[in-house]
Amino acid sequence: MQTTALAGTSPSTEEEGSIVQQSLREGMQLFRDGRATEAIAAFQRGLAEAEKAGTEPAETMSDLYAKLGNVAAASGDFQLASANYQAALKIAPHLTDCWCSFAGLHLRGGQHQMAVQLYLQALKLNPRHWAARADMVHALMMGKQYVIAKAVLIELKGERPQDARIHHLLGKTLFELNEIEPAIASFRDAVALNPQDAESINWIGAIKQSLGDDKAAQAAYAQAARIQPLIKRPAAKRPAEFRVLALYAPFGGNTPTEYLFQDAFFDTDTLSLFPDREYEAAARAQNIQLVVNLVSDADQTEALLPLAADLVDRLGLPVVNHPRKVQQTTRDAVARLLAGIPGCRVPQALRLKAGANRTVAALEAMLSFSSSCLARPVGTHGGDDFEKVEDLAALPAFLSRRPEHDHYLIEYIDYISADGHFRKYRFIFVGDEILPYHLCIGRDWKLHHINTDMANQPWMQQEEAAFLDNCAAVFGPAQMQALQAIRERVGLDYFGIDCGLDVAGNVVVFEVNASMLVHARNEGFLYKDPAVRRIKLAYDAMLRKLAKSR
Repeated sequence: MQTTALAGTSPSTEEEGSIVQQSLREGMQLFRDGRATEAIAAFQRGLAEAEKAGTEPAETMSDLYAKLGNVAAASGDFQLASANYQAALKIAPHLTDCWCSFAGLHLRGGQHQMAVQLYLQALKLNPRHWAARADMVHALMMGKQYVIAKAVLIELKGERPQDARIHHLLGKTLFELNEIEPAIASFRDAVALNPQDAESINWIGAIKQSLGDDKAAQAAYAQAARIQPLIKRPAAKRPAEFRVLALYAPFGGNTPTEYLFQDAFFDTDTLSLFPDREYEAAARAQNIQLVVNLVSDADQTEALLPLAADLVDRLGLPVVNHPRKVQQTTRDAVARLLAGIPGCRVPQALRLKAGANRTVAALEAMLSFSSSCLARPVGTHGGDDFEKVEDLAALPAFLSRRPEHDHYLIEYIDYISADGHFRKYRFIFVGDEILPYHLCIGRDWKLHHINTDMANQPWMQQEEAAFLDNCAAVFGPAQMQALQAIRERVGLDYFGIDCGLDVAGNVVVFEVNASMLVHARNEGFLYKDPAVRRIKLAYDAMLRKLAKSR
C-alpha cells in the first residue's frame, strides 16, 4: 500500500478504507496505553484519509469523530472535543452515548443548563438510558433544580436499590429541599450499602450538628475521619489548575466556603482535624500546592489551632490564614492587637472565666471602663445571648444564664449617626485589597442585615448600593488608613471586619475575624452582586498567586 502511494498511483477505495480502519484501531490502542497525544494524531490521520477519499461509510466517520472527541475530552482539550462531538452527531444524530459524552463535557465545564439539554437529547433516543439519567442528576443539582433531580433519583433508586451512590445523591437533594429526616434516612441507606462512604457519614454529622445534636454529630465526624481522612472534591472545570489542602474543624468555627469555593478551578482535599491524630503522611501524599486553613474561630477551636499550625509548618507550603495568626483573633486579643491605631476606636474586652467571682463588686473591680457593657458567651456570634448592660447590677443575672461558659465583657462605644440611625459596615480583606461587602442601617445598636427594615426602605438600599459602589465616599483617607493599619496588624490573608463610624469619623471596631460570611444569595438586594463578585475574583486571584509562589 505504501509502495503504491509512493509510486504516485491512486489507491483503491478498499485500500483507503483499510487505512482509516487501521488509524481507528491504532488510536484506540494508543489511548488505552496512555498515549493520548499520539492517539489524537492517529484519529486525525484517519479522518484526513477518509475525507480525502470521500467514500468512507457514515458509521466509520462518526465513530472516528466520537472517539477523537473522547480522547480530547480526557486530555482536557474541550474545544477539540466539542468540535468532534458535534461533527459526529451531525453525521449520526442517533448516537445516544455521544450525546451523553457531549453533555458530560459541558457539565465538566460548569455549563449545567446546556448539559441538561444534551442529556435530554440522549433520553429522547433511549428514555431508559441509565448513564444519561444518573449524570443528568448532577447537572440538575448544579442548576439547583432539586425537585426534578429528586424525581429522577427516586426512579433510579427503584431500578437499582443497591446503588449506594444514588442514595447519597438523593440525600443531598432532599437536604436542599429541606426534607431533613428523609435526607438523613437516605444517607444512612447509602452507608448501609457502603460502610466506607465517609462523605455520607459527614453529611449525617453536619445535619445532626445543625439540629443541635452535638453528640451524634461529633460521633459521625470522627467515624468519617477514621474511614477517609481526606474528602476529595474535583475542580468544577477540568483540568484543575492546582490542588488545595483545606484544613477544617468539624466541630468549630470555619471560614464559610460555599461561595468562595464555588466553581473552583482547583481540586480540594479537605482534612478534618481532631486532637491527638497524625495527619502529615496523608497530607503529604496528595501533591498539594497550597494550604487553605479554614479553622477560623479562635475561641471555638482553641485546642485545634496548635495542631493545625504544627501541620502547616511541617508541610512547608504556601498557606492562606496561618493558624498562628488566627489564634490572635479572639475578641480580647484583637482589642490588644489593634490598640493605639490613629482614628480607630477599639473597645476594651475582658474574658471572664467560668466560675470567676461574678458579684457586682468583683465586676466593678475587673472592668477598666465605665461605659455600658456588652456581654456574650465566648465563642458565640450574631445577636443571640448578646446584651448591652447599662447597670452592672444587672450583669450577674445575665452571666448566670450560662454559668459553665466563659464570657466576654466588652466596652460599648456609641456609634449612632446624626440622623438617629446606626450603621454597621462590613469590609472583607483579601490579600492587599480591602473590599466593601455590606452596610446595615437600623434603629437598634445591635444590627444584622436580616433584622433591619432595609428590605422595605428604598433609601437604605440606595445608601448601601452607593457605599458598595464607592466606599471611599464614606470611608475617606483617614478611615482607609485605619483599615490598612488593621490589615497589617492582623496579618491574615483573608478576613472581615464589622465596624461603624462615630460622630467624629473614627472607625469603631466591632469584630475582626476570618469567620464572616460572604454569599451570593442577594434576592431583593441584587445591587450587592457586583461587590460580592469582586470579593470572589480577588479571592481566586490570591489563591492563584500563592499556589504559583511555591
